[in-house]
Amino acid sequence: MFLYGFMQRALIASLLMAVITPLLGLFLVLRRQSLLADTLSHVSLAGVALGLFVNINPTITTLIVVLIASVLIEFLSNLYRTYSEVSIAIMMSAGLSIALVLMSLNQGASSMSVQQYLFGSIVTISTAQVIILAILTVLIVVLFLLFKKPMYVLTFDEETAFAEGLPVRWMSIVFNAVTGVTIAIMMPIAGALLVSAIMILPAAIAMRLGRSFNMVILVGVVVGVIGMVGGLMSSYQFNTPPGATITLLFIAIFIICSLIKVVSVRRQVNKQK
Repeated sequence: MFLYGFMQRALIASLLMAVITPLLGLFLVLRRQSLLADTLSHVSLAGVALGLFVNINPTITTLIVVLIASVLIEFLSNLYRTYSEVSIAIMMSAGLSIALVLMSLNQGASSMSVQQYLFGSIVTISTAQVIILAILTVLIVVLFLLFKKPMYVLTFDEETAFAEGLPVRWMSIVFNAVTGVTIAIMMPIAGALLVSAIMILPAAIAMRLGRSFNMVILVGVVVGVIGMVGGLMSSYQFNTPPGATITLLFIAIFIICSLIKVVSVRRQVNKQK
């Protein structure tokens, strides 16, 4: 199957996303912002609809929209500090509503264009998209290596991070912006409806298996590779949607790991008795 050019590009994209998703997904889970990815994917739809409405490359308008949304989410989170989930609900509903209105006004937009961003297709990825994804991967890895310790402190103890002089608000805004840009670039590949699951599930699985922060990152990358490549190959063999197949494989891995963890804990309890 990998003799075909489109499958080669899909394989490279899968490996790149397998590196990206645990790095961002772990911080999203630890900061209790798992729904942030889902929110930004809904907001990204508004960017796509805006691009189709004004006849501009949807990727450009999506990047602009998610950057604005990232700042607004942080502003609303500080405004409703006690009820931080309010910002997520507001931006998610606003993004989806704007997308639906713009799509209804734009009679010239084909349903195929909309479906491409809704469901995505990793097998139709172009060489340019692979290059952009590769640049994004290098950027995220560099940022992770440079700011791993500050982000670690911010994630687990925001008050300590503020006391140490870290720019807490700006760090949160930049993290939201990087997550939004990543979703905007991955959306044509994974689809707006599934991109959040592909970002969160590898980290959630790794947290069940790893015992330290670095180990969770490493396990997350390995799980990401298994899920992305395994799902890609399965979708080719069974002629199923790649994004959905990858997501279902991640869910299957999560269920298996959870069951193994439960059995392991029960055995330890029985030994102690």
